Amino acid sequence: MTCESEGIYLGIDPGLGTTGYGVLECHSGKIEVLDAGIICSSVKDPLPARLNELYSRLSEVIAEFSPIVMGLEEVFSHYRHPATAIKMAHARGVLCLACERYDVKLVSLPATVVKKLITGNGRAGKEQVSGMVRHLLGIQEPISPDDVSDALAIAIAVYESERHAGQHQRNRRSSR
Repeated sequence: MTCESEGIYLGIDPGLGTTGYGVLECHSGKIEVLDAGIICSSVKDPLPARLNELYSRLSEVIAEFSPIVMGLEEVFSHYRHPATAIKMAHARGVLCLACERYDVKLVSLPATVVKKLITGNGRAGKEQVSGMVRHLLGIQEPISPDDVSDALAIAIAVYESERHAGQHQRNRRSSR
C-alpha cells in the first residue's frame, strides 16, 4: 500500500474486556505496521479499575508513538442489550479522554464505512476485511485476534478518510 499523507495513524477497536489497537506509519510513500495488539481487563475487577487499565495502556501507546490522528470505531449496540451499550460507552469515554489529553485528533468511523474503505463493501465479513488488511499491509500470516485485525483496518480507514479529506480541501482551494 502506498501513502501520500505522512504521519502515524492509530486505529482502535473499542471494548471494555478487549480493545484492539493498531499503529501504522506512513512515510516515503509506504505504510508500515509499527505496533498492534490488545488491551485486556479482567471481568473480576471493578469497573473503575478496568477503565483505568484501558486509559493507562492506551496512554502508553499514544505517548510512545505520537499519532497524528486516532480512528475509533463507532459503537453499534442493539436495543436488546442496553447493559452492553453502557459498558461500551464507558470504554469509549476513556479512549476519547486519552485522545484529548494527548492532543490527538479523533475520527469516529462506523463499521460500515471502515468495511467500505477497506474492501469496497460496507457489509463485508470479518474474513474479507482481515484478508484485505493483510493484503494492503503485506502480512502473510493470519492476524489474531480479530480485535487486532479490526484495529488495523480502522487505522487504514482513518488514513484513507484523512487523505480523501485533504484531497477534497486541495481541490476546493484550486477551483477558486
